[in-house]
Amino acid sequence: MPEKALLVETLTQIQGAAERILKRFEPIQVSDDFLQDETGHEKLDAICMQLIAIGESLKNVDKLTDKILLLNYPAVDWKSVKGMRDIISHHYFDLNAEAVFDVCKNDIQTLKETIEQMLKDTKQNV
Repeated sequence: MPEKALLVETLTQIQGAAERILKRFEPIQVSDDFLQDETGHEKLDAICMQLIAIGESLKNVDKLTDKILLLNYPAVDWKSVKGMRDIISHHYFDLNAEAVFDVCKNDIQTLKETIEQMLKDTKQNV
C-alpha cells in the first residue's frame, strides 16, 4: 500500500477509535462511574483499549511522515496522547480512572476534530 494511502487508513482508524471512545463515554458522568460496577469496568477497559490503539497508530503516523505531520496540528498534545498509550500498556493495574475520565471529557473531541482535519488535508494532497 502506498504511504499516502496507508496514512489515510491509519488516520481513519484513529478517527473511528475516537468516535468509539466518545460513544462509550456517554453514560459516564464522574470518574467513579468507571469503578462502581462491572459495566463501568467494561467501559474503562474498552476506552483504554481504544486509547492504546490511538497512541500506537500515532506512532505509526510519525514513522510514515518523518515526524512532520503532527507538528502541523498543535491543538493536540501529541506527546501526551502517545504517552497515555505507554502508561496504559505498561502500568494498567496502576491506572487512574480519573485521568482516563479527564482525557475523555476534555481531549477526545479535540483529537477527533483534529484527525478529521488531517484526513481532509491529507486527502486533498493525495
